[in-house]
Amino acid sequence: MAAPILSYEDLGIVQGSGWLFRHLDIFVGERDRLALIGRNGAGKSTLLKLLAGKIDSDEGRRTIVPGTRVILLEQEPSLAGHATLRDYALAGPDAPEAHEVEAIADQIGIDLSRESATASGGERRRAAIARALAMDPDVLLLDEPTNHLDIAAIDWLESWLQRFSGAFVAISHDRTFLTRLTRQTLWMDRGSIRRAEIGFGGFDAWTEKVFEEEQRNAERLDAKLKIEEHWLQRGVTGRRRRNQGRLAKLKDMRAQRAAMIGPQGTAALAIGSDDVRTKVVIDAEGVTKRFGERAVITDFTFRVTRGDRIGVVGGNGAGKTTLLRLLTGELQPDEGRIKLAKTLDGVVIDQQRSLMAPEKRVRDVLADGGDWIEVLGEKKHVHGYLKEFLFEPSMADARVGTLSGGERSRVLLAREFARRSNLLVLDEPTNDLDMETLDLLQEVIADYDGTVLIVSHDRDFLDRTVTVTLGLDGSGKVDIVAGGYEDWERQRAPKQEAKRPSAPKADVPAAPKARTKLSYKDQRDLDQLPARIEELEAAIARDEAALADPDLYTKNPDRFAALTKAIDKARDDKDAAELRWLELAEMAEALG
Repeated sequence: MAAPILSYEDLGIVQGSGWLFRHLDIFVGERDRLALIGRNGAGKSTLLKLLAGKIDSDEGRRTIVPGTRVILLEQEPSLAGHATLRDYALAGPDAPEAHEVEAIADQIGIDLSRESATASGGERRRAAIARALAMDPDVLLLDEPTNHLDIAAIDWLESWLQRFSGAFVAISHDRTFLTRLTRQTLWMDRGSIRRAEIGFGGFDAWTEKVFEEEQRNAERLDAKLKIEEHWLQRGVTGRRRRNQGRLAKLKDMRAQRAAMIGPQGTAALAIGSDDVRTKVVIDAEGVTKRFGERAVITDFTFRVTRGDRIGVVGGNGAGKTTLLRLLTGELQPDEGRIKLAKTLDGVVIDQQRSLMAPEKRVRDVLADGGDWIEVLGEKKHVHGYLKEFLFEPSMADARVGTLSGGERSRVLLAREFARRSNLLVLDEPTNDLDMETLDLLQEVIADYDGTVLIVSHDRDFLDRTVTVTLGLDGSGKVDIVAGGYEDWERQRAPKQEAKRPSAPKADVPAAPKARTKLSYKDQRDLDQLPARIEELEAAIARDEAALADPDLYTKNPDRFAALTKAIDKARDDKDAAELRWLELAEMAEALG
């Protein structure tokens, strides 16, 4: 294991009337790719500021190799005092080179001449990323870097970080982002911190092993774990297991929905029976919507049936919110028609969380100041209901203004899910949520009796929840795919390849007769590679689970080194196999 270039020993910091955390030891190696995991309020953002040297600790010693450049990308960077995004990106004594900032801004898609006061959350985030990356960091500290970014920008950032030669520590609720990029995990839990030499992909298996070991130790000592301290962890573990059954159910729902959707690129939901007809809650036919000269949605035909979970994806400005407003009847089309079932009764949870006045108490939001709340017709005590949404009962009297962004989101979800409805509309619901809350939200959506419309850039969340994906690429056309984000990506990959301009043709001899089918070897690889990819994924998961043993490096360093090497090779082999399969699949489709 390489020597650390940044570390903190015996770290402690006071927050309010007590210690936020104490006696923490943390280090970052020169090529580490660390996921920093923990509940909202555990102190993750504070820890990044301490590592960056932005704030001082109350205890502990920070050590850094001379010349190491540590850059923090904050979750909510302050643009106060900067007229434009360019002014912000180039401010400060250690400002990056202007041409470096401009180059990154161009790649990530942000106009730095935009006034800071009118910039959107996504534009502010892009400007902050351009500034941070242009500063040539050795250690990059990322606090929710994908918040407010669309999928194209997230893809770009992932590619940049994969090429990055330094180290990074990332806080993120985006499971796909962490799974693709991280190789080590730091877990903040109940005031302590644990490190495992595994990426986020092995996090669930590792934490369950830790909880099981704690339970065994408690039983040996003949002492019960304190319920108020450990109800959350046991609940999360149980939820993850229940979600495996929900994912199996989701696959069945997707298969049923696929039978109702015509060939790729069409929207043929046949109404061949009265049963299907009575299930239709939103019926869109030939819908076009324009803003000025631009057609945002063109010739869109689709029927939403009762119980559908519809995901809407696409880049910023592609028309996601417009499509959502059309489907809910908030906006009328310029051409075509949209018919909503008369019985449709919707709940809209918007991106702005506009219902949450900071001076209100949590019980004011949930129960108009009382002790009881009606949840789908059943009376529940506020304290008990709060526990269902991962709150301690004492939080009932907390002011909304004192809550973190994730906690405010949880209160809003608790309020809205208590109402009777048959249509749930979620606009970027995963922003500011920690992973335990995302697990909870996934569970609640799976158990919801009505229809769900979700606009989100969180790819893993969509893959775990939706039955149909509506994908927008900005051209006005809407792809309709049975499945989640990955299913949409697979469908559009060949189309994107076909759109790429070909190189100019030179004067060359006539080409040999075009192939009409794959060669024997290519066809064999196409057939066998999916099984090979599954084998490699299983091997990676098995070896990562073995690495999750926190004592392995000390007990058996040779075994630790061998497993690390095997995982790296398996990842490389898997990447190569996936690329080869994609190339062959595109060849097969082109050959017809």
